[in-house]
Amino acid sequence: MALVEINFDGIIGPSHNYSGLSLGNLAATKNAGKVAYPRAAALQGLAKMRHNLSLGLTQGFLLPLPRPHAAFLADMAVSADADPALAAMAWSASSMWTANAATVSPAPDTADGRCHLSVANLVTMPHRSIEWPDTLAQLRLAFADEKHFAVHGPVPATFGDEGAANHMRMGPSHGETCAEIFVYGRQHYGEGGTRFPARQHEQASRAIARRHGLAEENTIFAEQSPAAIEAGAFHNDVVSVANENVLFTHEQAFADREGTYAAIRQKVPGAEIVEVPASAVTLEDAIASYLFNAQLLTLPGGTMALVVPSECMALAPVAKWLDDMVRGNGPIRRVLPVDVRQSMANGGGPACLRLRVVADPAKVDSRFLLNDTRIDSIAGIVEKHWPESIAPDQIGRADLAETVQNARQILLEALNLKELG
Repeated sequence: MALVEINFDGIIGPSHNYSGLSLGNLAATKNAGKVAYPRAAALQGLAKMRHNLSLGLTQGFLLPLPRPHAAFLADMAVSADADPALAAMAWSASSMWTANAATVSPAPDTADGRCHLSVANLVTMPHRSIEWPDTLAQLRLAFADEKHFAVHGPVPATFGDEGAANHMRMGPSHGETCAEIFVYGRQHYGEGGTRFPARQHEQASRAIARRHGLAEENTIFAEQSPAAIEAGAFHNDVVSVANENVLFTHEQAFADREGTYAAIRQKVPGAEIVEVPASAVTLEDAIASYLFNAQLLTLPGGTMALVVPSECMALAPVAKWLDDMVRGNGPIRRVLPVDVRQSMANGGGPACLRLRVVADPAKVDSRFLLNDTRIDSIAGIVEKHWPESIAPDQIGRADLAETVQNARQILLEALNLKELG
């Protein structure tokens, strides 16, 4: 098989709004109550996908989920306009951040030689906990070839799982056997404890490693630094990103920094760790700019590039570090800024918007893969049917609900994916 890394980006849905539902996500809570711009948000996301296509990379997508979530409101025994907080949960477009859709173990790593995907339960945040059934339906459609893929339901809700945002893979190349790194959090109480929840449970990570059939000698479990969680790194991908043999990470990403690095070096021959010291970029600046919530990619010619949010270039310490890094002789040779400001204002950068799947594109349902014609078609639908803006007091309104539902249905029909309606 011709295995390549495919980035499946979430198309930002027509109900995109700023309700500040995600405790510990500082950008989301800071911008709660502001007017959101779904059309601009979706076009920015599509521009990022188009940018990756122009680099010669394989690009896929996942669809917005049905919103408002009528079944959730029915289960809570409220109408859409009866409780603003519950209505906001039912309207959330947070599935756009497909890094949380699932954890993916490519075929070279697994016991049965299939690519395994486990949908994330996302139970820590109520508005995200309702996503997984619809996400699972998409994954089972996109990766329906059971000879090459195994798509699993969520681990038990007792153990919170946030998907690939807390999972990395390192090795000589995407198509070879790699080490898989699972990063979990622990809640710390009392003096020096954290205000924010640790979203990834260690037992969820271990269960996924077992069900995916990963070899113990190629698996690492590392605790996320409580300091990082407290600073607003609600997922590991806010402070670390890996690609092939390179780990790009903040000095304060892991609870046991030296132990984690030693495990990586022992299990990944030739590993290169590019560490950004706190003296150069503080945790606060790293999180404000989403320096590490970047796409670290291998371009077709073999050069490694970092796709960063444009906010990185506006924060002097971060911009300086990136400039110095490129001028040096390290493994990351290019920095490519992209504009995803609408997503950033809700707490998700370039890495949040994509799920990495190493697979043969010919074995994936082609309806979920992008080309220039398809992305033009999607952009045209967004420009015509996505709401231009959504203010907080519009959430729950019947006329807006109809607009949002119709927009998604038009997209499904255009993409011949009506079975997800």
